[in-house]
Amino acid sequence: MIGCASIGLDDHGATASRLWRRLCHTHLVEQQWRVQPRVPLPLAAANDGDRSDAPCDAPPLIKGYLRCGARLLGPPAFDVKFNTADLPLILRMDDVTSRYRRHFFDMTTSAVL
Repeated sequence: MIGCASIGLDDHGATASRLWRRLCHTHLVEQQWRVQPRVPLPLAAANDGDRSDAPCDAPPLIKGYLRCGARLLGPPAFDVKFNTADLPLILRMDDVTSRYRRHFFDMTTSAVL
């Protein structure tokens, strides 16, 4: 699965910048899979007093994707129309964590609609 998860820019991109700087060290795909946004989000400079390790809350959807095993494909894009930072993500079947593999794919315990 490939898609984007959005981060609101009500804080002028501070949360998106912090998330990117933190997650690119732990959740970024290998170089051959990386993408670059057509319209990059202007990320705050690392020395702007905003520490990359400062706590910030990822939106629930992003937290959920990362818990399942999703990885970042590259830096956030700037969606001017919706005023969001869009993080490109990939969730490969092989990367789905065992907990979520059992939850989503174990048909012996799940009802099929």
